[in-house]
Amino acid sequence: MMFEKTYTVTGMTCQHCVASVTEEVGEVDGVRAVNVDLDTGAVTVSSDAEVADEAVRSAVEEAGYTLAA
Repeated sequence: MMFEKTYTVTGMTCQHCVASVTEEVGEVDGVRAVNVDLDTGAVTVSSDAEVADEAVRSAVEEAGYTLAA
């Protein structure tokens, strides 16, 4: 079973931002795919099991951006 959850990330302005967020969130345990929509800030995370929101938040912050509340 595949889980999918979409988050909103603020502060991304270019493809480098997209690459940074994709790389950091992609390193979270269990994450299989990360799809970032630069225009809307939507970050869709696909995983084998539920991923803790806090783990995603930490990864986004590590990349230098903010997860919207």
